[in-house]
Amino acid sequence: MKLARKTMKAEVPSVAMGDIAFLLLIFFFILARAEDDSHLRWKPADVIRVENLGTTDLSIVINDEFKTFLNGGQIGNAQLAGVLEKRLEGRGPGFRKVRLKVDRATPAQYFEPVIEAISQAGGELEHVLEEKQEK
Repeated sequence: MKLARKTMKAEVPSVAMGDIAFLLLIFFFILARAEDDSHLRWKPADVIRVENLGTTDLSIVINDEFKTFLNGGQIGNAQLAGVLEKRLEGRGPGFRKVRLKVDRATPAQYFEPVIEAISQAGGELEHVLEEKQEK
């Protein structure tokens, strides 16, 4: 005697989709925070007129303790040119922007090697300044 097999339906559990989406959101927020330099303290220099720079994914900050950071992570001036070259590789003109933020009290001996490293890597330097407020 043959027994009839019970057919089972194969479905994707939709209950877990919300959990997966939530975990992906948390993952992307953590990744976005890893490239952030907002926690670094620096005071920009004053200038009479400023213009909007747009966006770039490479940001170098020299903070009030004269330490150099690339996208929020501390880096030495000796490694900077090589790392920038790798990050800028394959990009055409106009897409090789590197944003430089330097604390106003930083002596030239700290920011000149950074400018040289950006130049050696073929980057397009964007110096961040603050508009001077009239008193």
